[in-house]
This record gives sequence, C-alpha cells and structure tokens, in this order.
Amino acid sequence: MTNRRIKMFEYRQIIHRMREGESNRALARSGLIGRIKAKMIRYIATINDWLNPAVSLPNEEEIANTIIATDHATKKIIKLDPYKQQIDDWIQQGITARVIHQHLVQQYKFAGSYNCIQRYARKINNDPLNDLTIPLSFAIAEAAQVDFGQGPKIFDPTCNKLVKSWIFVMTLCFSRHQYVEIIKHQDSITWLGCHRRAFEWFGGVPKKIIIDNTKCAITKACYYDPEIQRAYMEQAEDYGFIISPCPPYDPAKKGIVESGVKYVKKNFLPLRKFRDFTDSNIQAKQWVLGEAGNRTHGTTRQKPLTQFIEIEKQLLKPLPAVAPELCVWKKVHAHRDCHIRFEYSKYSAPYRLAKQELWLKATENTIKIYQDYIMVAMHCRSQQPGSTTTIFQHLPPNAQNFLIQDAAWCIEQAKTIGHHCEQFVGVLLNNTVCDTLRAAQAVIKLQTTFGTSRLEAACKRAIGFGASGYKVIKEILSSGLDAEIVIHQDPFDKLEAAYSGAGKFCRNSKELIIH
Repeated sequence: MTNRRIKMFEYRQIIHRMREGESNRALARSGLIGRIKAKMIRYIATINDWLNPAVSLPNEEEIANTIIATDHATKKIIKLDPYKQQIDDWIQQGITARVIHQHLVQQYKFAGSYNCIQRYARKINNDPLNDLTIPLSFAIAEAAQVDFGQGPKIFDPTCNKLVKSWIFVMTLCFSRHQYVEIIKHQDSITWLGCHRRAFEWFGGVPKKIIIDNTKCAITKACYYDPEIQRAYMEQAEDYGFIISPCPPYDPAKKGIVESGVKYVKKNFLPLRKFRDFTDSNIQAKQWVLGEAGNRTHGTTRQKPLTQFIEIEKQLLKPLPAVAPELCVWKKVHAHRDCHIRFEYSKYSAPYRLAKQELWLKATENTIKIYQDYIMVAMHCRSQQPGSTTTIFQHLPPNAQNFLIQDAAWCIEQAKTIGHHCEQFVGVLLNNTVCDTLRAAQAVIKLQTTFGTSRLEAACKRAIGFGASGYKVIKEILSSGLDAEIVIHQDPFDKLEAAYSGAGKFCRNSKELIIH
C-alpha cells in the first residue's frame, strides 16, 4: 500500500473497526491503512484499553494527540532535539543534509542516521509557513528599485547593423513613477550613467536603491554579505543613497522591479518602430510622461506622475551641485614590463610594484592606479587602442640609464674624458652593421673603475693599433697596457731615402734593409 497520509478523523474509524474484530490484513486490503501502521495503532489502542467494547471510545482530539505523541516517541527524529535550532539555521543557509549529518557526527558524536536528517530537512523545506510573503511598503521618497530587462534589436549607425538592446528601469517605490532608458550594454559605466540620468530625471535621489544581483553592481551575491562594485559604492557615497541588494535566489523579494520591467515590455515595446537608440529613448520618455505616468496604477490606485509631482518629488534628496564623475574600478596586474593593461592600452606603474595586484580607476579622461587606497600613478586616458603610456620615473634604474644614455649622451661624456676617447667612441657608434650603443655606454662607464686619465690613454693606444670595441679597451686597462708609450710611424716613410738620387732599381742591399 502507498504511504498515504492518514487524516486524524480516520483514526477513530480504524480503532472502531478493530473493536469489531477486523484484522490488520483486512484493514490493509480495504485501502484505509497499511499493515505496519495498523500494527502501531493496534498497539496504542491496546495499551490505552480502547479495544475493550465495555469502554467508550474517546473523542477524535484525544485519540489524535495520543497517537501523535506515541508516534514521535518511537521515531529517531527525537535525537535531533538538542540540535534543532542549529540545524534550522544551517538549512536556511542552504547547507545540505549530508554535510549537516557529517558535521554532527564529527563534532557532537551524533548517533542518528543520515536519513533522519534528510527527513527533517525535507520537512522544514516543505513547511508551508516558510513560503509566506508580506507585501512591501515604503515611505515617501524612501526607496527606488532598479533592474535590467532585455529589449528589442535596434539599428546602431556606428556599426551599421541591428544590435541587442537592454532596458534600464528605475521605479520610485511610493509613487511608482519610472525612469526608462534603452541602452546597448550592461557594463558598469553604463549602469552608473543610467543612475545619474535617472536622478536628474526625478530631480532628486531616494534614500535607498534596491537592486537585483546584476554583475555590473554586485561582484559576489550573498544573502548576508554581498560584495558591491567599488565604483557603485563610490557613486552611492557621492549621491547619498544606500545600496540594498535583493537576497539571491529569492524572486519573491524582488518586488516592484520585475513588474516594472514586465510592464515596459508589454505596454511600451509592442508595435513600435525605432530608428536608432536616440529615437527609442525619446519615445520612452514621452510614453512615461504620457500613458505610463497618467494611468491608474493597479496597486496604489493612483496616477504615478500625479503622486510624484504633488507628493514625492519635494521629499527626494537634492542632487549634488556638481555631478560626480563616472568611473570604473578594476583589479589589474602589474606585469614584468612595469605596465598594466586596460582596454587594449598599456599604462606604466612604479617598477617596485611589478608582479603585484593593483586597483585601476578609469574616468573619461584619466587613468589612476592605486595600491590599496594610495594612488601611485596617474595618466591621461588613451583614446587609441594599442598605445603605450609610460612615465620615465616608473622604469627601473637600469632601464632609465639605458634610455638616457643615447648616442649624443655618449659623445658628450667622451668629450669630457679626452680627445682620444671622443674619437674612439665616435668610431664605435659609426658602425653601419651593428647597434653598438651598449658598447659605447660600457666604455664610458669604465672611467668609474679605472679613472679618466687611464681610459683616455687606453683609447689612444687602441686607436694607435687601429682596434675598436669595448673588449679591446677593457683588456688594455685590465692588463695595464695603457701605461706603455706607442710610437705611431708609417713604415713606408723609411723607404723614401732608398729612392732618392738614383734609379728605381739602382741601390745596394744595405739600403733596402729596414731596421
């Protein structure tokens, strides 16, 4: 027989039939109760003397209370009593029955089975009292609810094709007056921009903004500790409103927002044609101020626009004197080249922060880089993808030296050392096959080890032998050869006397010998 739930009034009928002599098997065949359950009821009836025909049957309430108390006493679920409060909290947090059972066994030496935990969790989850909701009510100018909804495909002249669109809806909770905007993206900068334009549309700011857990606002949804986007937190501080994320996976608590988006989709979009995004938003504003604003709202039974103008608008917080600048915060990584990447462009950061995680704040015109809360770099925002913006002081010392010490610098430094050093470095840099800038820099650097006069002498000796290169100078200085005097004389000068005053071949052997 199936595990049918027996109604309380049926217990009296079952006991009556038992008094009439009906067996457990006969009761089971009748479909009224199973044999196991019948055996348990017969036991309870026997110990309470209910099967005695001489004793009148108690009323239904007394029978029910006795059976329920006896039934609970025989079940293992009684073992949960010391832990029920803790188990209830765990179940509310979404922890599985398997994990709860393992924890109870390990920490409290729980003797019950996994099945009893599972049954209890199922009972809690199926409790109709857990599914009760209450209508949300808000004071004047207390809150607004925000959400995105998918819109139609609209022509975008920038790419000359139809693109997806999204509908941003902000609904004031008291008056139900709305701000509607059709947008191209669901990114953070668009989200912040829609908020600013919505506040300007209302002419003020509500105390609280209730949002769904959209990624452009909430980085990590959580029932108790949601993580909010840093840029959105900053905007909330600038405008003076509180961010109130809805509990995740609980659509009953989203409230007015879902109906607002649904209302826009069903009543504004159908049978309309939009030339582009500008045209769609002009039509949306006209519709909000016309049909949507002047309808009788199904819940409040008032006209949203009238309620807003006459009551709610005056109690909204005033807008800031200067609209806060829109920005995007993003975690970035400083690479080995001392640059971070953002939107296909590179920006330098101090070399001491290489290989670390940093924060980037991007506004319309600037890029600011932070280490925690300390700003370590600021750049003009590049408008050309693929570009690199570098501040010289951000590079490591060796890279700074290399960039400063160009060919002109090497020539100037060689002049201060001496004429021969200038000549040697000039010849070295005039190599038309290989880039010898690093060699020239190394030659100049040798003065710090060997001194200016020795470097000048070494260059003079190298020139005398027609040698070139950094290794030549280094070898001369290391071996001390710069101290030897080099007499540079063309060997063919000694042949001039042999050819004077005589025929070309009229000379003796002594005159041909060159010592």
